[in-house]
Amino acid sequence: MAKAYWIASVDVKDPERYKDYVATAKPAFERFGANFLARGGGIEALEGEPRARNVVIEFASIEDARNCYNSDEYQAAKAIRQSCAEAVTLLVEGYEA
Repeated sequence: MAKAYWIASVDVKDPERYKDYVATAKPAFERFGANFLARGGGIEALEGEPRARNVVIEFASIEDARNCYNSDEYQAAKAIRQSCAEAVTLLVEGYEA
């Protein structure tokens, strides 16, 4: 079974409120086995206009990734994030050779 990834590009407008998003999302990430591969580190734009914060989260399966996003815990966190940041979030299925 192929792994899956959330790839999020975020512009945080209210850093203090964004901390509430992170804390509220944590139980969903723990429940669905999220593994953060990149979390707001430095970036180098090779093409296009980047957002300030970029995150890559690995899940064991696309089902886990989708279920995490759709969970009550994450939906509560998403509502907070939408009040303090602009984001594009993608669900990408991993490649299995």
